[in-house]
Amino acid sequence: MSSVQSQQEQLSQSDPSPSPNSCSSFELIDMDAGSLYEPVSPHWFYCKIIDSKETWIPFNSEDSQQLEEAYSSGKDCNGRIVPTDGGRYDVHLGERMRYAVYWDELASEVRRCTWFYKGDKDNKYVPYSESFSQVLEETYMLAVTLDEWKKKLESPNREIIILHNPKLMVHYQPVAGSDEWGSTPTEQGRPRTVKRGVENISVDIHCGEPLQIDHLVFVVHGIGPACDLRFRSIVQCVNDFRSVSLNLLQTHFKKAQENQQIGRVEFLPVNWHSPLHSTGVDIDLQRITLPSINRLRHFTNDTILDVFFYNSPTYCQTIVDTVASEMNRIYTLFLQRNPDFKGGVSIAGHSLGSLILFDILTNQKDSLGDIDSEKDSLSIVMDQGDTPSLEEDLKKLHLSEFFDIFKKEKVDKEALALCTDRDLQEMGIPLGPRKKILNYFSTRKNSMGINRPMPQSASGPNIAKESEFCSRSNTRNDDYLDVGIGQVSVKYPRLIYKPEIFFAFGSPIGMFLTVRGLKRIDPNYRFPTCKGFFNIYHPFDPVAYRIEPMVVPGVEFEPMLIPHHKGRKRMHLELREGLTRMSMDLKNNLLGSLRMAWKSFTRAPYPALQASETAEETEAEPESTSEKPSDVNTEETSVAVKEEVLPINVGMLNGGQRIDYVLQEKPIESFNEYLFALQSHLCY
Repeated sequence: MSSVQSQQEQLSQSDPSPSPNSCSSFELIDMDAGSLYEPVSPHWFYCKIIDSKETWIPFNSEDSQQLEEAYSSGKDCNGRIVPTDGGRYDVHLGERMRYAVYWDELASEVRRCTWFYKGDKDNKYVPYSESFSQVLEETYMLAVTLDEWKKKLESPNREIIILHNPKLMVHYQPVAGSDEWGSTPTEQGRPRTVKRGVENISVDIHCGEPLQIDHLVFVVHGIGPACDLRFRSIVQCVNDFRSVSLNLLQTHFKKAQENQQIGRVEFLPVNWHSPLHSTGVDIDLQRITLPSINRLRHFTNDTILDVFFYNSPTYCQTIVDTVASEMNRIYTLFLQRNPDFKGGVSIAGHSLGSLILFDILTNQKDSLGDIDSEKDSLSIVMDQGDTPSLEEDLKKLHLSEFFDIFKKEKVDKEALALCTDRDLQEMGIPLGPRKKILNYFSTRKNSMGINRPMPQSASGPNIAKESEFCSRSNTRNDDYLDVGIGQVSVKYPRLIYKPEIFFAFGSPIGMFLTVRGLKRIDPNYRFPTCKGFFNIYHPFDPVAYRIEPMVVPGVEFEPMLIPHHKGRKRMHLELREGLTRMSMDLKNNLLGSLRMAWKSFTRAPYPALQASETAEETEAEPESTSEKPSDVNTEETSVAVKEEVLPINVGMLNGGQRIDYVLQEKPIESFNEYLFALQSHLCY
């Protein structure tokens, strides 16, 4: 307040004409030069900590207008809560704080900004506090009205601001080491530019997001707390994902959006890393971690060990509970804040997050609760060839002499799996062989499930001979569905909604299923509650694996190439395909010419009497030989066309549509695949 009073005194001394008892400043505005002064238009900003630095970011124009209307509404504005950023944040006007709604995040300061100064190390402008901005505005108003400039003000931080003219206003930092007598700061150091109004500073202010939400997508991260090479969190990466989708709506669906035919897609992050590592496991790991290469070991404990945690029953339960409960909680909260939402819900997972979602989806129940139906059971083939007979099993156990006993009692493999120790004893089998047989068949039953023949129509005669194992519910736990894919035996929670599509980015699902002992996925299988499944990956991603070869192992075909957002292939890919086509044509023509030359060289000499016949044949042969390569090329091209035209049956996992989709690499990435391998896994 002392600084404000001193400024008022300086201003009163500079203009002695008004009487001290009158409201001189405001009267002069109305009387003399009211048309010269225009009130500043405020804009609302919020503060974020980026790279350990405070950065002031403007609200979009719609949010800023709503905040200003709430601020100007009256005395009750301090108790108002204004939703911003598409409803993902709430601003408490009285506290001037901004809080995240769906996830945990530090609250950020909110400010009604009118005056700005340029920062230290960058060209970004920093807003003054609201109280000091008001002092600056009053001083500016008097300077414009009285046409008296070179006004000097001192901020609460002992910074000097000088208003030279409407276009030249500077800010001086306080001089370090001022004397103890509290002398006034001097105009030393490099001056900084001062600007009035947000329209005079270089800052991007977006228009805002459409109010209508057509679809909701939950995004689950992979290993570690960081999701890209800039070590950003899942919240920051999903924010970029959302911004890209909004930009694509503007560029590709502008007319439909202007006519309000479509809305937007809302992306919300799901974080499971923090709850997992808040269980105290980090302290236990720290006690056993070696002191050498400390940073590398800390990085390993914080990221790569998440894969091992997921394979542990204890921590796997924590992970699946966190993911499912978070998605259910966010979905419920989203419906409360958006009661008119009628769109669908999808889920997306990156890296290990996609495997977590895959296991959760395979253990869901359909609306009828028929978890054992052949329609919704995950049929898989173990990597062990044909099912061995009972005689072969006994031979493996070196118990072939007891096969006649089982044959006499009409006991096959399924019946033997149901026999107890007492049953085998009554058949006259000694104690040692009894224990071997019971242990062998109980182990196979627990690890592989129930043996069923594969339908002949689903997979053909060759595959029908192989053993197939289908899902069975655990009698001790109604929520756990053991689908027999080698996953950890935990209680998988149910989702309170049915996802429409499951997106897997850079997913190791195929590798994990193979390591778990699965050879193929039944083409008739589909998720109990999810209709679509897309496996999307970068061609150089070292963590990504395909899914379609597990559904159709006997057919080799390329994944679907995702078009560029401009509607074409990248230039280097088109050039590469063109060169490949040219080289193949050149190779075929060269081989055809060499074949003709070789035949002419190796042809046996004809008698002189057959000279006329030889001439006719030599004239006819080039035509025939020249036609052969063209026939071959025609056949090859026709086959290629057939391969492109004929649909590929990849099962019902994605409703009969293709599953594997590959992104187009950048031109610079094609120079060295290994150099961009790590980056390609974090590019999604």
